[in-house]
Amino acid sequence: MLMSVALEKQLLREKIWSEIEKSGIAVFPIPCQGRIPNFKGAETAARRLQELEEWKNAKVIFVSPDSPQRKVRENALKDGKTLIVASPRLKKGYFLINPAKVKGKERFASTIKGAFKFGVQVKEFPKPRVVVEGSVAADLDGHRLGKGRGYGDAEIQTLKRMFGKVLVATTVHDLQVIKEVPFEEKDEKVSIIITPTMVIHVSS
Repeated sequence: MLMSVALEKQLLREKIWSEIEKSGIAVFPIPCQGRIPNFKGAETAARRLQELEEWKNAKVIFVSPDSPQRKVRENALKDGKTLIVASPRLKKGYFLINPAKVKGKERFASTIKGAFKFGVQVKEFPKPRVVVEGSVAADLDGHRLGKGRGYGDAEIQTLKRMFGKVLVATTVHDLQVIKEVPFEEKDEKVSIIITPTMVIHVSS
């Protein structure tokens, strides 16, 4: 009997979570299970993203609330970019953080508590030039595997409804870049994959 795509995805998640922990790559919060895994080198990946022209040209950056993307959020604020942050599980929608209002407090403002404190809850916001999502895994065709609850896809779909096409990137560890991610038609793809050692532009 053929395995369902949903089951294939879950088995792959379990495999990645296990490999990241066993290899010593995982960092707080641990265990990884059920999460977008935080990893050693997340800050290096964030710096590689920061060096891209797409990032440099952006005035507005959208970032998921996941732990490995915290440094991405901090970098956006330090670079003077308007930051749009999705709230965890989208329970409180989206928050806009004005970099001018968090000078010297960018690190705290880049945390979820900081976003709630310094951000303004919004339903409308300017178009982000770069959208950054966390992933459990990604492949060279741009297929992205989330933690299984669909929030990343929902965020990207909301942005597409609001603005049309958007540039979606993900920062992951090299171990999370794999040959093939199982996917369904409804799944959203990424255009750029950034790891601590490389930048991959996905062919459209």
